[in-house]
Amino acid sequence: MSAVTPLPQERRLVTAIPGPKSQELQARKLGAVAAGVGTTLPVYVTRANGGVLEDVDGNSLIDFGSGIAVTNVGNSAEAVVAKASEQLAAFTHTCFMVTPYEGYVAVAEQLNELTPGDHEKRTALFNSGAEAVENAVKIARAYTKRTAVVVFDHGYHGRTNLTMGLTAKNMPYKQGFGPFAPEIYRVPVAYPYRWLTGAENCAAEAAAQAIDIINKQIGADNVAAIIIEPIQGEGGFIEPAKGFLPAIVEYAKANGIVFVADEIQTGFCRTGQWFACEDEGIVPDLITTAKGIAGGLPLAAVTGRAEIMDAAHAGGLGGTYGGNPVACAAALGSIETMKEQDLVGKAQRIGEVMLDRLRSMQEKFDIIGDVRGRGAMIAVELVKPGGKEPNAEATAAIAKACHAEGLVVLTAGTYGNVLRFLPPLVMPEHLLNEGLDIIEGAFALQGVTAA
Repeated sequence: MSAVTPLPQERRLVTAIPGPKSQELQARKLGAVAAGVGTTLPVYVTRANGGVLEDVDGNSLIDFGSGIAVTNVGNSAEAVVAKASEQLAAFTHTCFMVTPYEGYVAVAEQLNELTPGDHEKRTALFNSGAEAVENAVKIARAYTKRTAVVVFDHGYHGRTNLTMGLTAKNMPYKQGFGPFAPEIYRVPVAYPYRWLTGAENCAAEAAAQAIDIINKQIGADNVAAIIIEPIQGEGGFIEPAKGFLPAIVEYAKANGIVFVADEIQTGFCRTGQWFACEDEGIVPDLITTAKGIAGGLPLAAVTGRAEIMDAAHAGGLGGTYGGNPVACAAALGSIETMKEQDLVGKAQRIGEVMLDRLRSMQEKFDIIGDVRGRGAMIAVELVKPGGKEPNAEATAAIAKACHAEGLVVLTAGTYGNVLRFLPPLVMPEHLLNEGLDIIEGAFALQGVTAA
């Protein structure tokens, strides 16, 4: 087994982005891959490490995407590579439901320990975030003997049939793919920047509206689960106003409803805490995780109160590849890296640097309506000058300008007007600042500044 060879932590452009070899591969992709599988930035990667991605043309790009919050420990983290390689050489698969192995159990033990709350817990492992959410719904229904599921405006929970129904945004996730699963109900979320009566009223009013809708239109006794992202991801990195989540949790507890925290994008140190719901002391009944759990290998989990998790009958949960042994080994290496390198602290530092710089930019550029987020999960919402009308055109233009300069950034938001930043938690600070310089330059190119 060869050791990981670190890449120089520098931005290096030797061709236009994308370069000629990437363009050749993109032409092949268009001829071989289904058109529905889109690509944000068609540079074809050959190596990645720390905070950079190296492409087939020899360009080295700064990574502010982390594969959508997956490579929290960086690409090719040493402990991930070592443990996954050792497991790969031992065996790749047996199916845990047929002949089990220790790795699955060890990951479950780690998740039971790390997730919020000191109650007795159980964990089940799956392949993807959408699978985790679907299984959380199955478990909640089995436990409560109820069917209704409540979700929130701007929420995103996946691309399978059930999770498309749970997801708020139509394009590109739902358009043309219905009909969707029944018994799904959507209620308002506390979106401070866009709350009509002001951010100061947002938490109380949004919670009251959500609870009123549940009571009148669904009936609390019919609700199996309330599912929410503690910070909404694809919806635009919306952090609900303080007090909103505790109010919803209190309501769920009072009415025998399973409260599910979808921490698929926010989990594993990303927000400067192991899990984002810790910020307001939220202890969910069930928590779904994926993305950052295994350093890039496909793995997901549902972790929760033992009595709820054990409600499903034997054989009712599982899947052929769920908790694959190589992915489990990678997860153990990823968690080890997070602990040893204090990635909670590193995420907090990334947040300090990014928020300071981005708020300074907000004073210069009047298309920046809002700067928000926690830890290394930061976003800016762009608006038309003089108001709050979403500015999707400027968002796309700025992302394109960043890409051309060798900075990978992602967009998000129900209105397509949010730039979101998800750097690996191991990113060196000089690259973080260089990326922010590129972002500021891209805003300057728009030529719209505060008076």
